[in-house]
Amino acid sequence: MNTAVQMRALRIRPSVSRLRPSQRPFVHPTRQASTAAADAHSAANRTKNFVYSTALTLALSFGYLYVTDTRSSFHEWLVVPVLRQIYPDGEDAHHAGTKIVKALHSFGLNPRERGNPDAAGDLAVEVFGHTLVNPIGTSAGMDKGAEIPTPVFELGAGLVEVGAVTPLAQEGNPKPRVFRLPSQNALINRYGFNSEGAETVAMRLRHRVRQFAYHAGLGIDEEAERLVLDGEAGVPPGSLVPGRLLAVQIAKNKTTSEQDIEAVKRDYTTCVNQLAKYADIIVVNVSSPNTPGLRALQNVEPLTQLLNSVVQAASKVDRKTKPAIMVKVSPDEDSEEQVSGICEAVWDSGVDGVIVGNTTKKRPDPLPKGYLLPQDEANLLLEQGGYSGPQMFERTLTLVKKYRKTLDDGPKQLPPPPSKPEWPAVGHSIGDEPDSSIVPKLQDSPSDALSSATSSLPPASVDLPTEASPLPTNVDDLSASAPIATLKPTSVPGRNAAPASITAGTRKVIFATGGITNGRQAREILDAGASVAQVYTAIIYGGVGTISRIKEEMRAEANKKR
Repeated sequence: MNTAVQMRALRIRPSVSRLRPSQRPFVHPTRQASTAAADAHSAANRTKNFVYSTALTLALSFGYLYVTDTRSSFHEWLVVPVLRQIYPDGEDAHHAGTKIVKALHSFGLNPRERGNPDAAGDLAVEVFGHTLVNPIGTSAGMDKGAEIPTPVFELGAGLVEVGAVTPLAQEGNPKPRVFRLPSQNALINRYGFNSEGAETVAMRLRHRVRQFAYHAGLGIDEEAERLVLDGEAGVPPGSLVPGRLLAVQIAKNKTTSEQDIEAVKRDYTTCVNQLAKYADIIVVNVSSPNTPGLRALQNVEPLTQLLNSVVQAASKVDRKTKPAIMVKVSPDEDSEEQVSGICEAVWDSGVDGVIVGNTTKKRPDPLPKGYLLPQDEANLLLEQGGYSGPQMFERTLTLVKKYRKTLDDGPKQLPPPPSKPEWPAVGHSIGDEPDSSIVPKLQDSPSDALSSATSSLPPASVDLPTEASPLPTNVDDLSASAPIATLKPTSVPGRNAAPASITAGTRKVIFATGGITNGRQAREILDAGASVAQVYTAIIYGGVGTISRIKEEMRAEANKKR
């Protein structure tokens, strides 16, 4: 049969389905059953695959929601111990955590506070004319180089502090320089202001602003940056998040002698010139516990000079609104004379407030009687460096009350100058007489300043053993604190003039850091006169859910009192 005939035969061949039963080809019953079974098996497979894929999708979705929620206990009870096991060195664990958070954030997988628990406004606080959604902040040691401020804000903090940043990059102290005391949830560190330098950190913050401008539809150039910094985007220029503020902590390089006050002022003003444009608050750190000579800058005269220079530099920042200026003070300089002198410098310079607390050279009694500290941790107590942990809380609370009262009392008035010079009697020096001056005498050396501070420490504290070898380089702290931004230029009142803020009924702001680990303690700190309670060591041991937990505990405490 040729091809044409075959094709014609195919066209006229009736469909099997159209044939009458008697005309259809015979199919054996066994084959029919096999075909039906195959069809049923295929349908079962399709159903099973659908169920499995749906379950997998749901599991991944719920897993994603759980793992990325700060309230998940997974972060405290699994992530923290695992990091500690993988990285025995505390600093290595810190760097690894930063890299992990940074990488997760780039894929949208970073932990964040779900929902909007601060929307009710029950924890809102007014600071420098801003309404913060909550009074809980992080301290600077958590993000020294401003690598992860955005994901840290997403953990629920009302304030994030980065730094400390030095004018020039420096390595800090030799490693190891961070020591954990897990039984006490405490740390000892002697980082030594390891910093990438002001220029690098400023570039990172500028890039963050321009990214924000791009996503806001403003462009990505210098003009777009200016629009954001001048408030056109409707967010604070530092945090870039409504209801939250970014603080940048600054410090001097270790090679800059504290004896050369002009060089010290240049270090701090260089940082202001580079960084203040991208900050809601500038924090002047003069209280790092093991930076040679740094705490001598807390004496009234050098501190006043330094703060004046910072305030003046900040007033020239190329931005419509100016950052607030705060000074971070030591928990060890706690005598009446030292507190009074620091407060006087704050009034004289026009600084906006004080951050109370830092790590301490002292070693608080960490244990109840009859409890033995593990030997390895007992040995670590001999390490030089700044101590931070829950045992610091009572000292922080006491110091907040002391600074609140002194600041609220306002600047003291100097007596009128005498009509002729009055020289001290033989055997006395100027300042020996109780009423000769309100300005405390400058200590002859940093060691004198430290010994003066130790005289008023609580009985539970003991001196750091002197047998330890001196540090070769400077040491900063991990519990750096931070303030909040004011969007108005800072005035500089005269030494004896009543500042405008007093006559206007406003107060100098206090932020507190040191030993704050739970909601009850945060509330006590706020009730004592602070506006923000900052945490760092608590996050190291409690994980990324620490801020959410503290806020939940504050709300629970408030509900109990109703």
